[in-house]
Amino acid sequence: MPDAPSDGEIAVRDKIAALPAFGDVAARLHEVIRAAAPDLEPRLWYGMPGYARAKKAPVLCFFRVDGDDYVTFGLTEKANHALEPDAPDHLRPSAWFLTELDGPTEERVTTIVQKATA
Repeated sequence: MPDAPSDGEIAVRDKIAALPAFGDVAARLHEVIRAAAPDLEPRLWYGMPGYARAKKAPVLCFFRVDGDDYVTFGLTEKANHALEPDAPDHLRPSAWFLTELDGPTEERVTTIVQKATA
């Protein structure tokens, strides 16, 4: 028998279901994040979905719906922000905007989440 969803999982699903815009994008983004790092615990963080290693641990990644314009997917300061060996500068990306998810975008989110949680 599968485990019952956590309170955080239920709260995040309820929040996504209540979103007036981008609900389908948010639902899929939640699935992509959960598949990329199944050990992360979802919970509401500042009223939007956040993902941490444990219920009381700092959030590492999150997303929010910014009105009717776009979804922001981001990393907190607690995530792994290691520079790539070939980085041309010292800037570390921490937020991305999107309005839809396609295969390449899902792959990129997966890579970002896996690096952020490494």
